[in-house]
Amino acid sequence: MTTLRQRQKDAIKQMLNLNQPLTKLGTSEPSWKILVYDRVGQDIISPLISVKELREQGVTLFVQLHSDRDAIPEVPVVYFCAPTEENLGRIKQDFQRGVYDIYHLNFLSPISRDKLEDLASAAIEANCVANVHKIYDQYVNFISLEDDMFVLRHQNSDSISYYAINKGDIKDNEMELIMNSIVDSLFSVFVTAGTVPIIRSPKGNAAEMVAQKLDKKLRENLFDARNNLFTGDTQSGNFNFHRPLLIILDRNVDMATPLHHTWTYQALAHDLLDLSLNRIVIEDNAPKGGTRSKHKPCELDAKDKFWNSHKGSPFPNVAEAIQEELEHYRSSEEEVKKLKSSMGIDNESEVAVTMVTDNTAKITSAVQSLPQLLEKKRLIDMHTSIATAILNSIKSRKLDTFFELEEKIMSKAQQLEKPLLDLISDSEAGMPEDKLRLFIIYYICAQYLSESDLKKYESALVEAGCDLSPLVYIKRWKSYAKMTSSGALNQYEGAGTKTVSMFSKLVSQGSNFVMEGVKNLVVKRHNLPVTKIVDNLMEFKNSQEMEDYHYLDPKQLKLTEIPKNRSPFHDAVVFIVGGGNYIEYQNLVDYAKAKTTAGNAKRISYGASTLNNAKQFLHQLSLLGQELQ
Repeated sequence: MTTLRQRQKDAIKQMLNLNQPLTKLGTSEPSWKILVYDRVGQDIISPLISVKELREQGVTLFVQLHSDRDAIPEVPVVYFCAPTEENLGRIKQDFQRGVYDIYHLNFLSPISRDKLEDLASAAIEANCVANVHKIYDQYVNFISLEDDMFVLRHQNSDSISYYAINKGDIKDNEMELIMNSIVDSLFSVFVTAGTVPIIRSPKGNAAEMVAQKLDKKLRENLFDARNNLFTGDTQSGNFNFHRPLLIILDRNVDMATPLHHTWTYQALAHDLLDLSLNRIVIEDNAPKGGTRSKHKPCELDAKDKFWNSHKGSPFPNVAEAIQEELEHYRSSEEEVKKLKSSMGIDNESEVAVTMVTDNTAKITSAVQSLPQLLEKKRLIDMHTSIATAILNSIKSRKLDTFFELEEKIMSKAQQLEKPLLDLISDSEAGMPEDKLRLFIIYYICAQYLSESDLKKYESALVEAGCDLSPLVYIKRWKSYAKMTSSGALNQYEGAGTKTVSMFSKLVSQGSNFVMEGVKNLVVKRHNLPVTKIVDNLMEFKNSQEMEDYHYLDPKQLKLTEIPKNRSPFHDAVVFIVGGGNYIEYQNLVDYAKAKTTAGNAKRISYGASTLNNAKQFLHQLSLLGQELQ
C-alpha cells in the first residue's frame, strides 16, 4: 500500500515537473525552474522533500513569495501557495512588474471562481495572459510528518487550536470558518489518498460538526459527474472492500494525555526540545573563550534508520542503542586504521609506494564504505547530542519522578495523598509547569476530591510558583464532563506501566550512556482513551458507547444505519479536532502492531488539526482559564 506521505510527495514532484506525469526513467534531464512558495507551502514541502531532492527535480532557486525577488527572464516559475487575498495580491504585483516569463500557478487548495476571475483581470491588465501557462488546484493542504501521521497546519496554527475552538466568546461565523478550514484540509487528505472513507464521530461537539461537513463535501464531489476527484476509487471490486474508517474525535475526549510526562524518544523530543516539522534545534554550549552558544539544527527524516527504529522506544532503550551503535562504529573505524597501517600509510602525508593486488581490493572496499561510515558517525553524533539534551532535562527537572507518579495515577494504582504534596512542595523537583501538569492529571483522574484537600493542593501549587489559570478551566471542563456523563473521566483504569525503576538507573549514571539491566524490564503496554475508542470502532464491538457515534457513508445516497454484521476494518484514520500529540500517536502505532497478525495487517494513521506539546497545551488552557476568572 502506498502511504499518504508518499502520495503527497509524488503529487508535489509531479507539480515540480510542471504537472507532467513523472517518467520512470530518471535519466532525462529535468527542466530548470524557480520555486516560489508561501510559508504554508514551505511547511508542506520541508518535511517531505530535501534540498538535494529539489535540485534533482530541477529547482535551481527556491524563494519566499513575500521576499524581495529579482526579475529572472526565460525560466519557468512554479508558484506553490494558498489562494489567500494577500498571496494573490503579490502574484498580481509580479504580473505587473513582469518578474518572470512563464508562470505555473499551483494552489494548495481550490481557488474560488471570484478570485480566479480577479487574477485573470490582473493578467489582462499587465498584458501577460500568454505568460500564464497553467493554473492548478493541488489538494495537498496538509503536512505529512510520518508515513502514518499528518497535521493540518503549522504556521498560524493558533487559528484552529483547542483554544480557538473552545474560547468563551467565539461567534458562530468564527466557528464556521474554523470548521470549514479543517474540513477543506481533511478533504485534501482523502483526495490525495484516493479513497472515500466511512466516517464515525461522537455526537454533540466540534468533531460532529467536522464529520457532517466533510460527509456533505465528499457527497457533493462524488455525485458531481464533471468534477469527481475520486474516479480511481470505484464502487466495485477491491476498492470498496478496503475503504478506510475515518474516526473524528474531539480533544475533550482525553485531557490528561496531552499533559502527561512521557518516556518515548520522539515524544520526549517534542516535549523537552520542541521538535517541530521533524526538526530540532539544539543549543551547543559556547566554546571555551566564546560567549555565544551555537544553534545546531538536527533533521530527523525517514532516511535516518536509527530514528525510524527507535523513535517509539522507551528512552533508556534508546540510550543503550546509541551506545551499541557507537561501539559498532568504533570497530569499523579500527578496521580502516589497521588497513592504513598495514599499507604503511600511518602518516597522512605518506603515500604507499608498492601496491599489492590484495591491498588494492582492500582499498577499494574501504573507499566504498567510507561515505557510509562518515554518515553513520554524523547520525551517532546527532542522536548523542539529542539524547544528552533530553537526559539533562530529565535530571535537572527530576522528570522520572513525575513520569512514574503520573503512570500510577492514570492506572489508579494506589492512594498517592502524601507523595503528591511532597513532590509539589519539593523545590528541587521540576519547574512550576511540571507540577501543574502532574496535579491536573491527578485532578482529572480522581473520582472525588474534597474542597479542603483541593485548597491544600492549590496553596502548595501557588507556593511552588504555578499560575492556576489552567486549573480554573479544567474544573469547569470536569463539571461539564460529569454532567454529560461522557466516558472521559473513567477511561484511565488499567493503564500504567508495571515497572517504575527504569528511569532511575539512567538518571543515576551521569550523562554517559551506560545502561544496565534495562533489557529485562517488563513494560506493560496500555491503551489510552483514544486507542480504546479506535479499538471499539474498528472491531465493531457493539457496546452502548458505540451507538452514540454517527455512522456516515458519503457513497450512500441516503443516511445509513450501522451494518449489523460487518467485518472489522483493517484501515483507519484517527483525526483529533483541537490538537494531537506524539504520545497518542505512539500508542496507536503500538496498538496496530499488537493487532497485526499473520496475513492480517492493521493500518492506522493519526492526524490532528495541530500538534501541541504539553507547554503549548498548558498555555491554551491558561488563556481559557483567564477568560473565566
